[in-house]
Amino acid sequence: MLVDDLHLLVVRDKDSDKVVEQIFTEYLNSKGHRKTPERYAILDTVYSINGHFDIDSLYSIMKEEGKFSVSRATLYNTITLLIDAQLVIRHQFGNSSQYEKTYDRSIHHHLICTKCGKIIEQKNKQLQKEIEAAEFSKFKVSHYSLYVYGLCEKCIKGNKHNKKQTQ
Repeated sequence: MLVDDLHLLVVRDKDSDKVVEQIFTEYLNSKGHRKTPERYAILDTVYSINGHFDIDSLYSIMKEEGKFSVSRATLYNTITLLIDAQLVIRHQFGNSSQYEKTYDRSIHHHLICTKCGKIIEQKNKQLQKEIEAAEFSKFKVSHYSLYVYGLCEKCIKGNKHNKKQTQ
């Protein structure tokens, strides 16, 4: 994914930023990890992205914004810490890992085109209520992700066009 493909950068909420930073600080303290400026710069950049991102696009954004020059290894290690701190979630869309911030993020579902790979975020209040109301034996749900696979509008139109040409 190219940086240009990312959704717009978000207008930041200073209170949320402080809470996210505090959660990360408490996590690092509880696990005995160092609180480095690079880790906080990565956290700040992750929370400036509205939508999904991969490590390469995160690396590009940090490089373009002139923030800390960090290696991809540092990005992967810090993303793992952010996942453990429940500040980031990892999605597996096809062959690529995509990440997304979790704090103060609205619940949405992912529609994934099996032809072009496009990912569409969809909110469905009825489905959300059904999932949240579901009871599971000996299991307490903390969060969930839903992936629905099919064809996007563009690929459906492309399939119809291709069928007309072959007839």
